[in-house]
Order: sequence, then C-alpha cells, then structure tokens
Amino acid sequence: MASSEEKTSGPASEQTSERDAGLEERMALLESERDEAVDHLKRVAADFDNYRKRVARDQESLAARAHERLVKELLPVLDNLERALEAGEQHEEAKLAEGVALVARELRSALEREGLHEIETDGKFDPHVHEALLTQPSEAEEGSVIEVLQKGYRLGDRVLRPARVVISQGSG
Repeated sequence: MASSEEKTSGPASEQTSERDAGLEERMALLESERDEAVDHLKRVAADFDNYRKRVARDQESLAARAHERLVKELLPVLDNLERALEAGEQHEEAKLAEGVALVARELRSALEREGLHEIETDGKFDPHVHEALLTQPSEAEEGSVIEVLQKGYRLGDRVLRPARVVISQGSG
C-alpha cells in the first residue's frame, strides 16, 4: 500500500505545487497591478492639486489685471484735473481751482487706496520707471531728471505708466 500511496501522492503533490505556483504568480501579478493603480491615482491626485493651485493663481492674476485696467483708465482723468488746477491758478479763479482741487484730491485718495503710487522723479534717470523724451544741456549732473513732462505711476509693484521726463546731458 505504501507504493500505491506514493504513486497517488506523487502526481497529486506536483499538481498542488503547480497550482500553488500559479496562484502565487497570479497574486504577484494582481499586487503589481494594484501598486500601479495606486501610483496612478497618486499622480492624478497630485495633478489635480497642481491644477487647483494654478486656477487659483490665474483667478488672482485676472482680478489684478481687471483692477489694473480700471486704474489705468482713470489716470487721464487725474492728469486733466491737474492741468485744470494749473490753469485755474494762473487765472485766479479761486472757486474753480478749489473745486477741481477737491475732485483731484478725492480721486488721488481713491486711487491710492487701490494701491496706486506716483513714481519718484528726483535724481537719476531709471529706464525701468522713466521714459526719456528729451535730453537737454543743464547744470545738473548728466543723466539726472531735470523736468517731468508726465507723471508716472505704479500699481503695487508693477509700473502702469513710466514717468515721461527730460534728462540732463550735463553742462554742454
């Protein structure tokens, strides 16, 4: 009987070990597929997070641009009010000058609350914030701003409009 048990246990145990090897292969394959799916989901989650952050940045940028556009459109109004003030002072029309001064002050104050600041024009010419329209001989140091033809403005860190200036050629 021992010989018949050996015969039946021999081929049966080979089948069992083959079946176990097949199951182990199948399990390894499924684990590999699971790991790939988990990695893919992690990448998709990271891509979505990056997308969400980019959309938030784009919305902030769009709002800033709309804000910038509005302030830029108001700059000529401010310029005209300042010109009217100059004209009113020359003709001694005090009430006109007083009224225009009030409007200019209010408009300037509103624009400053929105982050508008005048570009400094004292000192040396800076091509990042100044636009040189003319050069003239003068006693001032070469490259110095000697006259402002049109004020320049910043909105936050951005230059909305460079200051249009006349710069010195030095004493010529």
